[in-house]
Amino acid sequence: MKVLIDCDPGHDDAFAIIVASQFSEIVGVTTVSGNAPLTLTTKNARVVLDLCGSSAPLHSGAARPLVAEPIHAAYIHGESGIDGAILPEPSRLADGTDAAHFIIDTVRATPDLWLVALGPLTNIALALRAAPDIAQRVAGISIMGGGRFGNRTATSEFNIWCDPEAASAVFDSGAKIVMSGLDLTHQLIADPKRIETVRSAHTTLGPLLAGLLEFFGSSYMARHDDFLGAPLHDVCAVLALTHPQLFIWKDAHVVVEIDGTHTRGMTVIDDRHVRDGNTTNVRVLETIDADAAFEIIVDAVHACPSNG
Repeated sequence: MKVLIDCDPGHDDAFAIIVASQFSEIVGVTTVSGNAPLTLTTKNARVVLDLCGSSAPLHSGAARPLVAEPIHAAYIHGESGIDGAILPEPSRLADGTDAAHFIIDTVRATPDLWLVALGPLTNIALALRAAPDIAQRVAGISIMGGGRFGNRTATSEFNIWCDPEAASAVFDSGAKIVMSGLDLTHQLIADPKRIETVRSAHTTLGPLLAGLLEFFGSSYMARHDDFLGAPLHDVCAVLALTHPQLFIWKDAHVVVEIDGTHTRGMTVIDDRHVRDGNTTNVRVLETIDADAAFEIIVDAVHACPSNG
């Protein structure tokens, strides 16, 4: 399976890229402002690609949302966007700075390509605006975002809330969409026992990644009453493609609220069972076999280079 990953690393983005590097063919990576400013998300992507031994082309993209002012998540991911370990300096520069046109060119040149969207959807919306044909050319878009409840607000998940205008354009594009929302991703928790399996999976990378998970988990536990660690949100959007047998889903009609005072950025999932309901446009992932999923994550870490 060929994937192009659009991301804003981010601890969970890092694990998603590692899993994708072992179980799919990454034909490109694009970065967007989100968990951290664009300069940092691009640097973090460069580092993670080094860690997993990927030479996939890397292009930076949108430094801000389509309409709103940029807001980041240092309160969860730290000032670097990926605090918790001493990371090596990246060995490479980005290959370009026009993510939207890289997405367009790659979709047009690569049959059966999936876009994996792990951050705000700004780059993908810009690509669709410039080239609406890619909505039908792409195999689909696997999105981490949304859900039936929020984390940035009571109703809005961070990635969608950061750029709801972009998200609305993507959801309305006609492309095949698979959505990993918070009600799914909160089932995949990196608790202390699971962190230890990551630590022991790789002689050099394991302790580094375990440190990242410990920082990420401490951020969640400091802000919530009921978390035993951090959810690995973004990994779900990769596993949905590489290991679909892990999931139960339903097809539904989903729209993004862009105007509501209390609901801006909400993904409104139509769960009604009525004959005159809206046409389904999104595959909404509902449950994941979390134990099996984490075993796959550990296997991906183990398979990274320089494990001696």
